Amino acid sequence: MSFSEVTCIRHDAHEFLNFLLNELVDILEKGSHAAKTLTASSPEKVANGSCNGHANGVKEPLVTWVHKNFQGILTNETRCLRCETVTARDETFFDLSLDIEQNSSITSCLKNFSSTETLNAEDKFFCDKCCSLQEAQKRMKIKKPPHILVIHLKRFKYMEQLGRYKKLSYRVVFPLELKLSNTIEKTDSEYSLFAVVVHVGSGPNHGHYVSLVKSHNHWLFFDDENAEIIDESAVQTFFGSAQDYSSNTDHGYILFYESLAASKS
Repeated sequence: MSFSEVTCIRHDAHEFLNFLLNELVDILEKGSHAAKTLTASSPEKVANGSCNGHANGVKEPLVTWVHKNFQGILTNETRCLRCETVTARDETFFDLSLDIEQNSSITSCLKNFSSTETLNAEDKFFCDKCCSLQEAQKRMKIKKPPHILVIHLKRFKYMEQLGRYKKLSYRVVFPLELKLSNTIEKTDSEYSLFAVVVHVGSGPNHGHYVSLVKSHNHWLFFDDENAEIIDESAVQTFFGSAQDYSSNTDHGYILFYESLAASKS
């Protein structure tokens, strides 16, 4: 990865994370394709009539360690309010971007993410059964939680009245242990916080990133080449500011949670 590739994503940690994960997937897929091509070209494979390593010529999607650890599945459900037909569409995700509010919590942000939205007026839904535009209710649910749940707090918001982006320093509590209840599964998925990316600065166009990482039951604070052990209670100092105007500019931006079920397996 060249420096120019990093600079083209505007130094934003969330954009860099998405770039990195997708770049890793591309590299792993190219490596797998090259290995299968080499195997398929061997005399044994040619003699057996195997083509590109795929049974019956059907190419199966490659599931990399990135997919196994970071990928989850969302279900977008839309219910027509005329005929009650529910249309469901699945989509994969590597992270969840959540809108935030002042003095809130990750749990409340997740509930808002999965809250029901009414589609009406110009936003009516085209129902295939009614063959027309109808009022509908829409909601997003987590169908398959990932092993590593990455939560991106949307701290940079475009303000129409200002004509620019502003950083939201809102206090958003993120617990060390998280129960993910807004899923299709009947039981809660339990997670443990193991890393936090913190944005340091008062605005979106300047600032600095530091990180907190839990390793061997100790929390470590990383700031460029500097690293030190911190007390677990220090994590809560990065929740954000309870007042709009505060000298505290160190705010949790990206959270990494590990599934307790995955860590025990």
